[in-house]
Amino acid sequence: MTERRIVTVDGVQYEVDIEMGDENWEVSIDGKTYIVEVEGVVKKPRRAKRKTKSFGSSSSGVVSSAIPGKIVEILVSEGDEIRAGSIVIVLEAMKMQNEIKAPIDGRIKKVTCKPGERIEANVPLLEIEKDDKGE
Repeated sequence: MTERRIVTVDGVQYEVDIEMGDENWEVSIDGKTYIVEVEGVVKKPRRAKRKTKSFGSSSSGVVSSAIPGKIVEILVSEGDEIRAGSIVIVLEAMKMQNEIKAPIDGRIKKVTCKPGERIEANVPLLEIEKDDKGE
């Protein structure tokens, strides 16, 4: 399965298609395909990717990143209504931009990070107050 991502190479952003294999990635940029050799890739990269996007438990409103990186953009503000699965933060890690998604429906209670800030793994970035409608 091919995944579309925005990557930054030497300070220039590219929109690329990535096909992740066991030992390398096929990266397509503007119709040209490059083979990227990757050390230490897990046998099932799709599962590893899902783990990096799993933030808190399904009932938790605390949003954090499983990997360290730099906050590129915060797409929500305190008080905003948010739906589970909505992108709330863009994080750059290992020269790749990762979309962090809301784990639950609710309202943004607190944002504890800012664009440009470097963060460690598993540090709370924002808190969502759970939407109890319909429960």
